[in-house]
Amino acid sequence: MLNIYPSNETTFADNGLKILKPLKAIVRKEDNGDYFLDIKDTIENENLKYYQAGNIVRATTPWGYQAFRLTNPEIENKKINVRAFHIYYDSNNYIIRDSNVVDKNCNDALDHLNSATDITSPFTTLSDVQVVRNYRCIRKTLNEAIYTILERWGGHLVRNNFHIEIRDIIGQDKGIVLSYGKNIKAIKSIEHWNDVVTKLMPVGKDGLLLPELWLYSYNENIRETNPYDIPYTKVITFDQNDLTQEDFMDEFGNPDTNGYHNALEIDLRTKALNHLNENSVPKINYSISAYLEDISDVGDIIYVKHPKCRIDIETSVIALEYDVISNKITKIEFGNFKNNLKNLITNIENKITEEVDKSAGETTAKLEKELIEATNKINSVLGNSYVIYDGSQILILDKIPKEEAINVMRINSGGIGFSQTGINGTFNSAWTIDGQLDMQMIQTLHLTADLVKGGTLKLGSNLNESGKIELYNDSNTLICEVNKEGINIYCDDGTTIRMNANIGFCGYDIDGTTPLYWVSKDEFHMEKSVIEHEITLSNRLRFIKLDTDSNTGIGVVALV
Repeated sequence: MLNIYPSNETTFADNGLKILKPLKAIVRKEDNGDYFLDIKDTIENENLKYYQAGNIVRATTPWGYQAFRLTNPEIENKKINVRAFHIYYDSNNYIIRDSNVVDKNCNDALDHLNSATDITSPFTTLSDVQVVRNYRCIRKTLNEAIYTILERWGGHLVRNNFHIEIRDIIGQDKGIVLSYGKNIKAIKSIEHWNDVVTKLMPVGKDGLLLPELWLYSYNENIRETNPYDIPYTKVITFDQNDLTQEDFMDEFGNPDTNGYHNALEIDLRTKALNHLNENSVPKINYSISAYLEDISDVGDIIYVKHPKCRIDIETSVIALEYDVISNKITKIEFGNFKNNLKNLITNIENKITEEVDKSAGETTAKLEKELIEATNKINSVLGNSYVIYDGSQILILDKIPKEEAINVMRINSGGIGFSQTGINGTFNSAWTIDGQLDMQMIQTLHLTADLVKGGTLKLGSNLNESGKIELYNDSNTLICEVNKEGINIYCDDGTTIRMNANIGFCGYDIDGTTPLYWVSKDEFHMEKSVIEHEITLSNRLRFIKLDTDSNTGIGVVALV
């Protein structure tokens, strides 16, 4: 049951304009992500006049009554589908022209920016995050400013109608434990084991090694404390450019080499132990379409008994879906990482809002494995790069004299070229002055183009999960998707056509699970069949349509 209100309602003290009883009403809530209500209803009983963009729907949820603002309704076959976003997203309508947050905790930062909007904000704010940060906010919406605060101060976004909070910790730990093959059989999982390490040899500045050489995430003298049956051993180099000899001088101004060396050891050990702590278990994400008792909100703790691990992996609920009509949670997503970059890059489709603090000799990358590897490669040679001016060009070399260099970057009036075979070798990659980009390999998170031409388009691998192609119509509705499950075509009436190696070809009802027609080997199955002209059975008997001046009917012809 939903209550509908006019667009300017703020108190929701009464039942509103009408009480609606839709066919479907599903709330999706994500930790620091989306929060919306999907509604499906008939257009009978004057429902259509209430499902207007801008009107507000109040829904009963496990977190109390919550308000959602309707967006663009879609009508087909006397059915209406509409998505309503949480009233929090009204914060996109309030602009902060220029406001500077200096040395404030999260609560003060929220208050500061909420009071700096172009018109008076209807929201109230609160936070218990005590970290102190700075933030210069220029020409941003209140929503963009809040997500920047989340990135810099940390915490979890809690949305309760017109009240906004950022909490240091959310959710409850009720000791819920799930086991593979028992209470989580029907589950979709994503696991990343590439970074798992339990035995680590850390390498510091100038090849520094620790006296003990190895660090462990378990007691190396007691085998049973190792959570795995196989070793996960790595050698990792840690950046220590923040420590310099100049910071360690004795009272006479001479270098204190012992003090400097001890500081490097302590710093290396600390960074290595932190890395072990963060990567001793795999990064996992699970999605289960079932009700789990005692799970009520994002942030709730779930322990997972993994068959490859002797310890329970702690995860938290990162998203859930709630059926307003049946009054129960129908889908839960939980894990120890988020499989997206929403909190790292805001609105990557339109602009980059991440601001990077740069310092000499230090580069920070927060993207996927390829970007991390590229950053480590750059950091490893920052002290071994040479820049020379050579007449009409600038050369950046890995070795001098230039004739002995292997990796070369050349900059001249024609553009930028890259070679791994010296200055007289082949420059396989180039960015020319006329805008042409010639590369043997391009890896990107987001590529926008009017036309992509080439011989082979390769999507997905064992390194970056699975590839996907999405097609949208003029109204920005997804109509076709090619992914690891095959080809999915989404029809206007809500049905789906799916093709893959397991099911072959199949058409599903709007519930997505009931087959309407399908091909199984050399058989075609369907509930109903309409033949417009003729049909031949077993190449022996043909049924044809008869249409004469005096009669119409069906003729049966035997085939010899």
